[in-house]
Amino acid sequence: MASIAKAHSHCGNSLAFLADGETVVQLTEHGSGGRNQELALAAAEGIAGLDNVLIFSVASDGTDGSTDAVGGIVDRFTWSRLEKAGLSIHQILANNSAYHALKQVDGLIRTGPIGTNVNDVLVLLIQQAERT
Repeated sequence: MASIAKAHSHCGNSLAFLADGETVVQLTEHGSGGRNQELALAAAEGIAGLDNVLIFSVASDGTDGSTDAVGGIVDRFTWSRLEKAGLSIHQILANNSAYHALKQVDGLIRTGPIGTNVNDVLVLLIQQAERT
């Protein structure tokens, strides 16, 4: 998604890219988070500095992994905020600890359980300046 954002962030049009399905996360550690949180966090470095891009990923049932979050949301500031906090996205992902990292930068999305499991939804939004 970060690659798509980079390719289209200066095209002159506001755009929305939607994807669905369920990604697979390779668990290597015992951290907290879910596949949607990891997906959003993984995009954060790639969209750093793109002032018109926002990416979020959520689980339709209201729960992502064994956390109270439904997913994660990142923007151009997420990567730098994590770096300032002394956190490395690569290390966070290797430890499967996306929940705690996103919590530190207000990047968690919480809705509570919905009870209907259809799919995961990933959204990339690109907003262009309004023309006068």
